[in-house]
Amino acid sequence: MTIHDDHPRRDSLLSRQKIVDAQNKGLLADSALIAHGRGEAFDYLLGECTIPSARRAEEESVNRLSAALHPVISLNGNSTVLAGRDAVKLAALVGCKIEINIFYRTESRIDLLFQTLNLIKNEVAFENPSDEISSEIWSQMVANVEILGVSPDAQIPGLDGPRAKCCSQGIYASDTVLVPLEDGDRCEALIQMGKQVLVVDLNPLSRTARTATVTIVDNVSRAFNEMVKIALEKPASPHVTWDNRSALIDAIDTMGKAAARSFGRDA
Repeated sequence: MTIHDDHPRRDSLLSRQKIVDAQNKGLLADSALIAHGRGEAFDYLLGECTIPSARRAEEESVNRLSAALHPVISLNGNSTVLAGRDAVKLAALVGCKIEINIFYRTESRIDLLFQTLNLIKNEVAFENPSDEISSEIWSQMVANVEILGVSPDAQIPGLDGPRAKCCSQGIYASDTVLVPLEDGDRCEALIQMGKQVLVVDLNPLSRTARTATVTIVDNVSRAFNEMVKIALEKPASPHVTWDNRSALIDAIDTMGKAAARSFGRDA
């Protein structure tokens, strides 16, 4: 599909095509297209940009990952397709593992996602993001990113079905989990396990957004790209008094004002 560089919604259309192509290759369940479309609707109201409160949540998430003892990034199919490259970079920069976890689990899809992430690792190893890191060190940092999820050997308490499965040395042992595009049940279960749960969710009204420790109301591609930039800076200490509710209210307010402007009214 050819999209002109000056198309006002070029990034959105390219992301949509990535999802379609990945679904055709067998990486995604059919429902992945529905989930992506739902997110696009909220992103449209955000103005398809990273709002200031989302940027602060991205900073807080990177700080918490950097300060964690056992951080893990959990990826499903959509987040692997849309942000897998930056997820690997972020994992390398903060020193954490990546675990594949999908709702509609089949061995063929898990294998394809595992192969995709390892291919991304091999490519990212040659994409040094900083002049302050030598190519040799960067390559080793990427090589150290462990990809889990093929052989889960533990279960998240209080959950049923495929998403309850996890790895004992990954999500189960983690103290902090970054989980883009999460479902509410698993978010609640991870919180009940005493973990810090950092989520990327374009719907500030969802159960996931309201339950998480830190919610990034942003497009997953932009969020991970921004977190890589933040991770290249010196991490700061997490805010003990982080107010996630205020971040959600700000996102809702931004969407409401956008809707009002579309009808030529003052918000």
